[in-house]
Amino acid sequence: MKSVKPAQPLSDAERQKRKRYLAATLITCVALAMIGGSIHVVKLGANRLAEMRGKATYDLREEKSRIRAAGEEAVRRAGEVRVVMGLYSPEEAEALLTPAQWGEINAMIEIPAGPFVMGTSNERADVQNQPEHRVALPAYRIDKYPVTNAQYARFVTATGYPPPENWTGGKIPKGKELHPVTMVSWHNAQRYAQWADKRLPTEAEWEKAARGADGRRWPWGSAMDASRLNTYYNVGSTTEVTAFPQGASPYGVMDMAGNVSQWTADDFLPYEGSSAPAEFFMAKRGVAASTEDRSLKVVDLAFTGERYKVMRGGSWKSDPFSTSSYHRNYSLPQYASDFFGFRCAQDVK
Repeated sequence: MKSVKPAQPLSDAERQKRKRYLAATLITCVALAMIGGSIHVVKLGANRLAEMRGKATYDLREEKSRIRAAGEEAVRRAGEVRVVMGLYSPEEAEALLTPAQWGEINAMIEIPAGPFVMGTSNERADVQNQPEHRVALPAYRIDKYPVTNAQYARFVTATGYPPPENWTGGKIPKGKELHPVTMVSWHNAQRYAQWADKRLPTEAEWEKAARGADGRRWPWGSAMDASRLNTYYNVGSTTEVTAFPQGASPYGVMDMAGNVSQWTADDFLPYEGSSAPAEFFMAKRGVAASTEDRSLKVVDLAFTGERYKVMRGGSWKSDPFSTSSYHRNYSLPQYASDFFGFRCAQDVK
């Protein structure tokens, strides 16, 4: 047998050389792992963008020609007058629906007097929704459904009031008669309510009608159920107000979550005990510093001295958590959008 020679100890120079090789190998492995991870993240992002584009309800190349395509409200200026041809005659407006349909969508529901839980103390909720508190209301009535295009057509026909800009030639797009009217400002909603001998609900009235007296988060309970509402582009547009009967509130009020975000009568103000900064509730408007900035849509937010109006219910564009019955959205009263709508209320006499 051959004898095995004992291993010779490494010199300091050889030891340092091997350490350098090992360090270089480790650095190369880490760099490759980071590059691979970055490529993976980029691919995931690209796939997500492709998925979002696929779910869009219009060709994104047409974005500039779309109302609200880029998420910008259209301003309804005070005193603005538009001449529109081809409005309905009273007989045509009446014939938009059957008598049974008119009876159903004109229904109002009486909400009994008493206290209810308003807002939330959930720390993860948006600051404007806090804190939870109890509010007592007298009895009142509220529309079972949001105001529909057909109902608004009656108003336009009776008063000569300008129709929404998303109507075609002054008339409702075909098949949208039972969809909630949109592209209406708070002022438009107020005018309709006065004509109908009603009023806009306060946000407390709206919230009680939506969630009942037991503090539930959505009209049907405290767990999100996407089958009960139209939200987050799961449909891609408004739906008929009768489309989600399974989303009814404890009182039987419909479409209180999703479809359209609904104007209320109230200014957007903090709840008593709110920790939100006062500036949060002060209305702001985008102001361009130059003509070039305006053309590029580069603006700075400036306080206006106006008040936002509260909107409730979320919409077909909202994220699902914005459809919580306690969630408070807001907008300037002269703004309109393809996801802004409303319903009316009445005092119980």
